[in-house]
Amino acid sequence: MTARTTINQIAFRYRSVDSTTGVTRETAKRLAEYLGVDETQAIHRALHELAIRVLPQYEADDGPLTPGQVRQIKKRVPQGEKRSVKSSLFDTEKA
Repeated sequence: MTARTTINQIAFRYRSVDSTTGVTRETAKRLAEYLGVDETQAIHRALHELAIRVLPQYEADDGPLTPGQVRQIKKRVPQGEKRSVKSSLFDTEKA
């Protein structure tokens, strides 16, 4: 390999047993076969899914809206019509 390609690479070592901190090569092969990809792609997909779960997916904002921003929004929203949004993101029913 050329120096250019090795700069962006890391050493990856499989574990001798599956655990919460790593997997064996056999597990990686089984996962890759199940997904229909090679081992490298299986690792990339696993890291991508972890990144989505763990890392923020958007830039942090400046916090709550100011009263002036709220007034600007209200000016642009048609007034006098009752509008509601139903979301399935949150369970609003109490158990």
